[in-house]
Amino acid sequence: MEKNREIWLDWLRVTACFLVMLTHSTEPFYLGGEGSLILTHSDAVWTSIMDVLSRAAVALFVIASSYLQLPLRYSTGEFFRKRASRILPPFLIWTIVYAFAFGEPVQNFRDLLWNFNYAAGHLWFVYMLVGLYLAMPLISPWAERVGKRELQVYLGIWLFTTMIPLIRDWLGGAAPVIYGPSGIPNPAKYPLWGEASWNTYGLFYYVSGMLGYALMGLYFKKFVGEMTWKKTLAIAFPVFSAGFAISVFGFLRRVGADSGGVFPVEGPVGLAAIWETTWLNDSIGVALMAIGWILILRKINFDNRFYRKVVQPVSKASYGMYLSHMLVLGLISAWLRDALRLGGEGVLGLWTTPVQIVATALISYVIVATACVLIRKIPRLGKVIVG
Repeated sequence: MEKNREIWLDWLRVTACFLVMLTHSTEPFYLGGEGSLILTHSDAVWTSIMDVLSRAAVALFVIASSYLQLPLRYSTGEFFRKRASRILPPFLIWTIVYAFAFGEPVQNFRDLLWNFNYAAGHLWFVYMLVGLYLAMPLISPWAERVGKRELQVYLGIWLFTTMIPLIRDWLGGAAPVIYGPSGIPNPAKYPLWGEASWNTYGLFYYVSGMLGYALMGLYFKKFVGEMTWKKTLAIAFPVFSAGFAISVFGFLRRVGADSGGVFPVEGPVGLAAIWETTWLNDSIGVALMAIGWILILRKINFDNRFYRKVVQPVSKASYGMYLSHMLVLGLISAWLRDALRLGGEGVLGLWTTPVQIVATALISYVIVATACVLIRKIPRLGKVIVG
């Protein structure tokens, strides 16, 4: 085993990769038609359960990155060189692949000057991650000397900001504008605490969003020691359950309001954005589930043959898996939907949807993990392709 390697972070990466694929395997069951489509009430329930279970995946990746990077162990220039060489070449390669794979290549390359390819929407993650890396040298000196109580105060403020999507939804009634770090067009958005049509940088703007998960990673690294399984479960289970309940019932409440209990329910893609309010990465439900996941995953430190031969290689290839998986997952999802059919016509009845979701994620995971681990073994070129 590599010296000083954090074994539990390898288990975290392989878990988070599967959760990402579970999320994307669920999307076809509420994104479709004009943009938003749920065929049956049971599909709404299964969609909420499966998607919510997996929604902390991105938060876990950010926590892991922060845990390893903060405080910075080398100069700012060296930090950027190391991160750029690790992150950017694979990202550029797979961005080009998706530009040819989905949509019209010439238009895709024009659009890439301004943003990621929306047909490969998961690539938003890289832009966010680079943004966090730009901020890390700024907060690193503070991260080195911050005390436990001080960091708890900042995490408490951040946790409050994760409730802002719910507060906006509860207030409602505002003009349809984009506010806050989530950036989702939503007519329920409401200007709060200094925000206005001419100012989106309100009171909590600079202490909200994904930065909170970076602070969470720092907190676990500096101040959370070894805990027994009994204490871990006593904290993790109620915290995760609370986050899960907030997210699931928030989704079902919104779907129920739009469907009036009659399915299928369909609308533009903005409707799905509203359904997802309690699933946002900067929402309280996801934050609580991320805490639960981290508490459990920190206890997984199995350094056995399976870890060395399977978990560690997959962990090292996890960035490439994240970048590339949609090429495989879309094909697997379409194949299973044709084979098992949908909604009330599904060959497994009520169980058709969850079986499709889990099977799509598992099959995709095995294929992509195998491919990326093998690609990474290619001398010189492998790490350039998959990181």
